[in-house]
Amino acid sequence: MTATAVLTARALLLDMDGTLVNSDASVERVWRRWADRHGLDGDEVMKVVHGRQGYASMAVLLPDRPMEQNYADNARMLAEETADTEGVVEIAGATEFLASLAEVRHALVTSADVALSTARMAAAGLSQPAVRVTAESVGASKPDPEGFLKGAAELGVDPGDCVVFEDSGAGIEAGRAAGMRVVGVGPRAAFHRPDVVVRDLTQVRVEAVGDGSVRLHVAE
Repeated sequence: MTATAVLTARALLLDMDGTLVNSDASVERVWRRWADRHGLDGDEVMKVVHGRQGYASMAVLLPDRPMEQNYADNARMLAEETADTEGVVEIAGATEFLASLAEVRHALVTSADVALSTARMAAAGLSQPAVRVTAESVGASKPDPEGFLKGAAELGVDPGDCVVFEDSGAGIEAGRAAGMRVVGVGPRAAFHRPDVVVRDLTQVRVEAVGDGSVRLHVAE
């Protein structure tokens, strides 16, 4: 019998890649080409890039390179990723999950910029949340908690009353650092000890409560 956890919150903060959208095919193509250009092992690169902004991944992978080069390279990578939406699809249950949030305060908090997040959500056939915290909105990449804290502030909710949905180690760490509970989505999440883990969003049922809160019924 499947156990069900119930989490109560006043707002939900949603990562995009790996959480709402499966963009792994595009990410793999773009970052493996980058690895080849820099003589790096593609498998090792893929262990680093999920959840972070590109420049932050580059700083980990090429620690001796000036940050100015990482920023310039990051801009090129974002353009490549925005143009490459082949194979980008929704995570199972994402359409229904987003529809169930009509009366729930929620925000997208993504390491993608506006152009990339717009392209990937559209490719997956998903509607955009009204509140979005993108790469342009923050000065620090996940695992820094800035993005999640900004999302909570924009929604007018205390960080402790927020639940984060994330798939990556960097994102889960950022959610924890923000003082929030974390629902891990997908196989990557399980390695990073979120509060609960789901295979996909079909395992989450949203119950809006009259006082503006939300109960999440999460099948583990």
